[in-house]
Amino acid sequence: MVEREVSAKVLEYAAQYPVVTITGPRQSGKTTLCRMLFPDRPYVSLEAPEERAFAMQDPKGFLERFGSGVVIDEVQRVPELLSYIQVFSDQKRQTGAFILTGSQNLLLLDKISQSLAGRTALVTLLPFSMNEAYRKRPPATLEELLYTGFYPRIFDRKLNPSEASSFYVSTYVERDLRQVLNVRDLGQFEVFLKLCAGRTGQLLNLSALGADAGISHNTARQWLSILEASYMVKLLRPFYRNLGKRLVKAPKLYFLDPGVAAYLLSIRERTQLESHPLKGALFESFVVSELLKQRFNRGQSDNLYFFRDSKGLEVDVVLDFGQAIEQVEIKSGKTLNAEFFAPLKKLAALHGSVRKSYLVYGGGETLRREAVQVIGWRDVGRLMT
Repeated sequence: MVEREVSAKVLEYAAQYPVVTITGPRQSGKTTLCRMLFPDRPYVSLEAPEERAFAMQDPKGFLERFGSGVVIDEVQRVPELLSYIQVFSDQKRQTGAFILTGSQNLLLLDKISQSLAGRTALVTLLPFSMNEAYRKRPPATLEELLYTGFYPRIFDRKLNPSEASSFYVSTYVERDLRQVLNVRDLGQFEVFLKLCAGRTGQLLNLSALGADAGISHNTARQWLSILEASYMVKLLRPFYRNLGKRLVKAPKLYFLDPGVAAYLLSIRERTQLESHPLKGALFESFVVSELLKQRFNRGQSDNLYFFRDSKGLEVDVVLDFGQAIEQVEIKSGKTLNAEFFAPLKKLAALHGSVRKSYLVYGGGETLRREAVQVIGWRDVGRLMT
C-alpha cells in the first residue's frame, strides 16, 4: 500500500477540526487513504443502496450509530446529511468525529459552504504524484510515464493503462456527468472530451471548442466547468497583478492526468508517444498536475497561473506567493538549449520579484545553470522542495 503524501496533513486536520472532508476524482484513492489513516473507525459508503436510503429517510438514526466517529464515503450522494452532521458535530465537540469523502466537488462544496463552514477542513486528493507512483521503481522512459498516467488502480493491479483509462472514462461519462449535466447525447459529450484532450496545453477558445463539438458557447462553458469541478481538467488562469484581468482573460486548458488524455487522443501504445505531435503538451500537463498535487498534498491552495504578454513573452507556470513569484518553464526536449532559458530571464528582468526559476525538461540531468534550477523529468518530484 502506497503511503500518500497528504497523510500527515489529514491527521493534523483530524486533530483540529470536528469534520475533515476529502474530495477528489473517482479512483484517486480517497477510500484507501481513509481506511489506512483511520483503521479503527466504522466505515460506511453511501453508494450502498441500503445505507443511502437509511441516511435519506432517517438521518438522525443513521448518525446515532456512530458514537465515537465514522468515515462516510461518497457523502455527495446524500447532501442533506451534511446539515445533520453539523448539528452532531456541534453537540459532540469532538475533533475528527466525521471523516467525509466525495467525488463531485461542485455539488459537494456548495453544500459544505452552507452547512459546515468553519467546522470542516478541506483536503483535495488527486491521483498519485510522481514520488508516490514511482517511489520504488522509476519509469524507464518519459513515454511510459505519460502513457500510464497516475491513477492508483493502474499501479495496484498492474492494469493495462489504455484499457483502464477506457473504463474510467466510460464510467465517468455514464455515471457522474450524466447525473450532473443531464447529457442526452453521450456520443456528443465524448466528442467534446476528445476535443478538449486535443487542446491540452493550449489557450482555451470556448467558441471554437463549442463549434467543433456541435454545441453552443454556453453549453461548452457549462460542460467544461463540470470537468474542472470533477478534477478531470485544470484551467490555468493568466497572471496579472490586477486580479480582475485574471478572471476575464482566456485560460489555458490542461488535463490533470496524462494517461487519460493520451487515451482520449487515441494513443494505445506508449511507442506512439515517441513521435506524437502532442507529446510536449502532455508533458506540460503532467508537470502542471504535479505542481498542483504538491500544493494540495501540503494543504495549500491553488496558486498556479501562466504568463503571456502582448509582445509574445510567455512562461508556462507562475506561482503567486503575494509579494514574490516563482516561475517554471516546461520543455519536452531532451537537450538543453539556450532558448529554453530566455523566457525565464525576461520575466525575471520584467517583474523584479521572481524568487526562484525552474526549467523542467525531457532530459535526464538535474543541475543549476544561469540562476535557474534545471529539473530532469525523472526528478519532477523535487520541484518546489
